[in-house]
Amino acid sequence: MQLRISPSMRSITISSSNGVVDSMKVRVAPQPPPPPPPLALPGAAAGRRGGGGGGGGGGTAAWYLRAVAFPAVVALGCLLPFAFILLAVPALEAGGSKCSSIDCLGRRIGPSFLGRQGGDSTRLVQDLYRIFDQVNNEESTSDKKLPESFREFLLEIKDNHYDARTFAVRLKATMKSMDKEIKRSRLAEQLYKHYASTAIPKGIHCLSLRLTDEYSSNAHARKQLPPPELLPLLSDNSFQHYILASDNILAASVVVSSTVRASSVPEKVVFHVITDKKTYPGMHSWFALNSVSPAIVEVKGVHQFDWLTRENVPVLEAIENHRGVRNHYHGDHGTVSSASDNPRVLASKLQARSPKYISLLNHLRIYLPELFPSLNKVVFLDDDIVVQRDLSPLWEIDLEGKVNGAVETCRGEDNWVMSKRFRTYFNFSHPVIERSLDPEECAWAYGMNVFDLEAWRKTNIRDTYHFWLKEVTHFIFTRISYA
Repeated sequence: MQLRISPSMRSITISSSNGVVDSMKVRVAPQPPPPPPPLALPGAAAGRRGGGGGGGGGGTAAWYLRAVAFPAVVALGCLLPFAFILLAVPALEAGGSKCSSIDCLGRRIGPSFLGRQGGDSTRLVQDLYRIFDQVNNEESTSDKKLPESFREFLLEIKDNHYDARTFAVRLKATMKSMDKEIKRSRLAEQLYKHYASTAIPKGIHCLSLRLTDEYSSNAHARKQLPPPELLPLLSDNSFQHYILASDNILAASVVVSSTVRASSVPEKVVFHVITDKKTYPGMHSWFALNSVSPAIVEVKGVHQFDWLTRENVPVLEAIENHRGVRNHYHGDHGTVSSASDNPRVLASKLQARSPKYISLLNHLRIYLPELFPSLNKVVFLDDDIVVQRDLSPLWEIDLEGKVNGAVETCRGEDNWVMSKRFRTYFNFSHPVIERSLDPEECAWAYGMNVFDLEAWRKTNIRDTYHFWLKEVTHFIFTRISYA
């Protein structure tokens, strides 16, 4: 309710604070001037003074009644209904509780005038905070069956008439149980995704099977890639040579097409796509039937490289035939998960046990100088990337005699992706690795690498790689065999 008095004191306006009740305006008559004093003769000053005093008092009282008392009575008459409403509503809301009208009115409008919330609700919230803090620092020991939904939780509270402490204990136990269930679901989700992506070989995917059928029945799907007149360009170092090793036809097509579309000189792009023997017919059919002209695409299977023999690649054959290795990569991957694992950590563990890591295609990059003896510089791409910018400037980078140019993965805003160091990949429990490498050394991205093959051929990287692979394989999988 609002009470406004005009500056001239001639009107009083009363209106509700929420604007629902119509405003009421009372006009007050202007204040009359006091009556002039009567004229008195000098001779009769004393007597006149006494009698005039009585007459003046009566006139002043009449003036006070008209100018002050009457407006006050009118104003009170207007205010009393509003005061009655303010007293009656809280009393009705209080119901049967012991609450006087003045007390209820104070509880209702007092906090608003003082700028704070009601005392009872504030004390209740503070008590709940205190109880929750106590319960949070205690261990839950209740073996009673926990509710499985919020509805069951409410029914349990109503049926058992819990006090505040028991309510807090049951709430904590219920939330912990639901949190564990959510975590188990997320871990199971990661495991099922892993099984779905690795259980079915890519060679028998629907697309691969249809393209293989095209290769056997469609002459256009078997045409030579690239055409005979373009074969000399496969070893021309004035072109931009990209190498892609994959058994995933759809992923390979995304990498090739996105690179060509983003290039400022697509007529200079040459792709060397390498795949395994079972995927070769489908991969060849795809690029034979879906041209990326003016770029050039060559598709070769590992069986078509004369250099890839068991004599030149003895370690890879040993890895694929080692029982401990095969159990590690092809065994029960569900054993790597535990209830305490973070879902992202589990995803990394499952990815690290993917059978692709013992595939020849994964180790193929270490043999690039021998597989492409006529090329001096190449860009090696993984099959899980999409190229969004022109990669032509990569051929202008001077590696200064170094073999590999790549993007570091230890500096960046993403703490998960851009936090990879040597300790992420190497087993520093091996004494030789511990002595030779720094665990804090920055790692680099695996998806895009610039290789100077001319500088690479002057090193013994391949022999060093074979040595380390033998050492680590023997160390790790000897422990697996005896575990």
